[in-house]
Amino acid sequence: MAKYLIVNADDYGMCHSANEAVAELFEEGFLKSSTIMMPCPAAKEAVDFSIAHPEHAIGIHLTMTSEWKKYRWKPLTGGKSLVDRDGYMWHESDEVEKNADYKELEAEIRAQIDLAHSMGMKPSHIDNHMGSLYGHYTGRLSLGKLAIRVCGEYGYAYRVFTKHDKRICPKGVPYPLYAGLSFLVRHWGKKYNVVIPDYLLFPDWNDKMRESYETYRTEILKIWTDLPDGVTETFVHPSIESDEIKNITALWRDRVWEYRLMKDPYVKKYLEDNGVQLISYRELIEMKGGTVRG
Repeated sequence: MAKYLIVNADDYGMCHSANEAVAELFEEGFLKSSTIMMPCPAAKEAVDFSIAHPEHAIGIHLTMTSEWKKYRWKPLTGGKSLVDRDGYMWHESDEVEKNADYKELEAEIRAQIDLAHSMGMKPSHIDNHMGSLYGHYTGRLSLGKLAIRVCGEYGYAYRVFTKHDKRICPKGVPYPLYAGLSFLVRHWGKKYNVVIPDYLLFPDWNDKMRESYETYRTEILKIWTDLPDGVTETFVHPSIESDEIKNITALWRDRVWEYRLMKDPYVKKYLEDNGVQLISYRELIEMKGGTVRG
């Protein structure tokens, strides 16, 4: 079996700088999939692009966290268990897992998808910001079942994983928990008829990657090519360099380098030379025998 890789641009709609980067990558043919953060200030701009360009695989990035210190957002619903004492979404995924009420969480999931529909968008797939709906931070794995069930009701593919491999076990997650979750997801995916990638790669940054762009490119390509056979999804958070993104996060250069990486012709050739084929979410759905939406 061949090695296929989906590189999804997360955090579309988070801010204008992210929107500008993602739109350019799509228009110039460097990007195949992306997902929009519906509660964020720049979501409408991203949705409008999606509507104007139905040929691109653009979905919904279910957002339950608001991680920045000064640039934050609130849920679309009034769920009290979904917010911190300041009224914004929780900073971290484990806080969502510990505090979120199931009914309020489901209502928020549906509200984000329904808002996109009401604006005229036809999402291609669904995924989750910061993995807050996986349950692997605290062992509350039923959150994963909730998200997959709702995606099944709407008829969307969903980002998680049905297989496990020690090379791409998420950092800080015990391997038995990771492997157990893949077994459960495979069961839930079949039960609710949801298309899911085989593997999910969490590409954590480290200090070595931040030495230079060339070092980052070398390190990430090692990770992107040391993959099991099948379909693996990973993600980037591209942004143009701007005062806006610098004011949002001290790690703005990571996002600018991810934007640069996606445009780098060396990357595509390196992946091809190492037997890795880039595909979109639409191609994944077709490969898995699902129905392509959007």
